[in-house]
Amino acid sequence: MARILIFYSPFGSGHLSASKSLAAAFRHLDSQHIVVVEDIFEHVGLPLRSTISKLYEQLSERAPLLYEIYYESTDVDELSFAFTSNLLTDALYTPFLQGLAKFIERTKPDAIVCTQQFPLAAVSFLKQQGRIQQPLFVVVTDYMVHASWIAPEVKGYFVAHPQTGYVLQRRGIPTEQIHVTGIPVRLEMLTPKTPEEMRRMHNLPLNRPVIAIFGGGIEPKRVRLLVERMLEEADKPSCVVVVAGRNRELTAVLEDLHSGAQMELRKEGQIDYVDDLIVASDVVITKSGGLIVSEVLARNTPMIIIDPIPGQEEWNADFVVASGAGMQLRMPEIVPTATLSLLDEPERLKQMATQAAKMGRPRAALDIAEIILAHIAS
Repeated sequence: MARILIFYSPFGSGHLSASKSLAAAFRHLDSQHIVVVEDIFEHVGLPLRSTISKLYEQLSERAPLLYEIYYESTDVDELSFAFTSNLLTDALYTPFLQGLAKFIERTKPDAIVCTQQFPLAAVSFLKQQGRIQQPLFVVVTDYMVHASWIAPEVKGYFVAHPQTGYVLQRRGIPTEQIHVTGIPVRLEMLTPKTPEEMRRMHNLPLNRPVIAIFGGGIEPKRVRLLVERMLEEADKPSCVVVVAGRNRELTAVLEDLHSGAQMELRKEGQIDYVDDLIVASDVVITKSGGLIVSEVLARNTPMIIIDPIPGQEEWNADFVVASGAGMQLRMPEIVPTATLSLLDEPERLKQMATQAAKMGRPRAALDIAEIILAHIAS
């Protein structure tokens, strides 16, 4: 039996999703394993949590250009400089880390796993100070690795793609510490499913193309524009499913839209069948967060990426496009025409699905868990 402590941060749902998938993998391998999944900011003090949360929201959502400048300017190649830069940041956290150290001491984990840079910085700093001794592992939840993912005292890095690992090597991380596993997705994605089965289960049309739009993180008016245009331009029977998630503004913006002459419109809020919908769809339109990209690739579904956050999401989009598994469109006005044209090219869709299959890693969570458990056992 092993005790595993997984830290995430609350900025975006992807880090929590990866953490939960990883926890499920440990329990799947042995139900006796004790796995604790924690928001790092529950243990570092309210002032720090509030400050960082507001800063992230202001930069990434309201000032994306500034966020891009910050993100790219802090991405350095030289290993010792990256270590020093991250440790200087950690030093600012020191007054807030006493509660975190005590929590780790009480939990007594055999290993600590971080799925985001903030917990990595905090835990690495505590290890540097000699406050904790447990091995520290990092699950990089994007396809490219920013310098903020690099920290002292890390036993192993789990990355999405060989190119991600190459960047770590180039920056001085020893090869034996790098594991190309993919980003952990839900174990459900290992279960074989067919589009026909999923369409029957969720009352989707069997004999026409299905488009899924995961719009919860996209500016609502942009989603409205592309859905409205798609309904107008569709000249063959089809169906579009728009998933708003927790985005109430998007739900409200779409309220007066209805099915067009050729295209059926389905509007959904939060759903518990994201995987089923990905399988059922001919193409998925989404932002390029590391987790949703990994989920779509794991099901070999072609994707169209729109509205990536400057920095990590743009880099994720580059990986998808470079692999041939999808396309990125920057102008919302182009998305409807491009999507409908793609549906008229079955061979191109098939080729994109083939490339997605090469990128997808549905076993990622299990592979990561097995490597960590092997290290603990040794």
